[in-house]
Amino acid sequence: MKTMELAKKYHDYVISMRREFHQNPEASMEEYNTSKRIKEELEKMGVEYRGIAGTGVIATIKGAHPGKCIALRGDIDALAVVEETGKDYASKNPGLMHACGHDTHAAMLLGAVKVLNEMKDEIYGTVKFFFQPGEEVGKGARKMVEEGALEGVDSAMGIHIASMLPVGTINAEAGPRMAAADKFKITITGKGGHGSAPHQCVDAVVVGGATIMNLQSIVSRELTPLQPAVVTIGSIHSGTRFNVIAPTAVLEGTVRYYDPEYFKTISAAIERIAKCTAEAYRAEAVVEYENAVKPTINDEECAKLAQETAAKIVGAEKVVMVGPETGGEDFSEFSSIVPGVMTKLGAGNPEKGACYPHHHGKFEVDEDAFVYGVAYYSQYALDYLNKNKTL
Repeated sequence: MKTMELAKKYHDYVISMRREFHQNPEASMEEYNTSKRIKEELEKMGVEYRGIAGTGVIATIKGAHPGKCIALRGDIDALAVVEETGKDYASKNPGLMHACGHDTHAAMLLGAVKVLNEMKDEIYGTVKFFFQPGEEVGKGARKMVEEGALEGVDSAMGIHIASMLPVGTINAEAGPRMAAADKFKITITGKGGHGSAPHQCVDAVVVGGATIMNLQSIVSRELTPLQPAVVTIGSIHSGTRFNVIAPTAVLEGTVRYYDPEYFKTISAAIERIAKCTAEAYRAEAVVEYENAVKPTINDEECAKLAQETAAKIVGAEKVVMVGPETGGEDFSEFSSIVPGVMTKLGAGNPEKGACYPHHHGKFEVDEDAFVYGVAYYSQYALDYLNKNKTL
């Protein structure tokens, strides 16, 4: 298969770019050097590109034949994690690390540009390559959409490398894949005073504790048990001293779900419970609630094609099923507008230390996976365009 042959040809290039990106991680929406290097590589290839969303880049390859337009997406931002791998290509930027594999996505997408640039004569339509900033903060994809990234695009496909799947495997399933990720903040205002005289006060700590416990009833008593959902309080800030009753308490948390309708249902429940609980204790509560990431729901036809393509790359027996996750992924900003599929590329190998979860200081991948990733990006684009070609 030509895409696999070319992926092998550019394997060393992809490893080199991945390690360069890994050594020079940049925070979300601040990927200035990463963006600059991507543009430089595209210029060397003679591939058309434009900047978008501040530090994002869209490259475009127009095939020799007319047809549809497919977008291949790879995110490029790093995390505020201290690297502990000890690799010679470890992060040079203290406190920042490519601990989720976005360095591999950017490098593999560049590899796919090289492959498909050599195959322009065989392409029916157009391939766009989305080098997306700011995935970790849920802002990059939304900003790209606002600036017109999806104009003329018929479908989108993304790959996320997976250290917990064996190298040489691929996952592509229809339906809910990643959850929506909402965030909320509850500010409780009571009346402070001396710890020895609670009757003169309205204790915000007590109100906060009651609010936390009451919020637990949303999932267990207000939502169907047939639809997964999570309501988590991750942060509590209140009080200054052991013998002072706190006048305020701030609770912050996250909500995860797959049903888009749950945005209204759960946000309304949190607002009601927070305000009514506060009122019961003679306090007040203000709720701020926002959606950070929509649920990622794979289109059935795209997922079916992605599985067929995966079988060509790794063999049908290595196309694995893993079920949905409650982590968030802003690829959903694309796939909620055009049919899309988010896939996973296995890159786990304990013998090479590629056995730690994403966002861990020792996160690593087996670089042998890159050949499969580059070929998968490239072959899926060709398969989609060939399936939908206009004669």
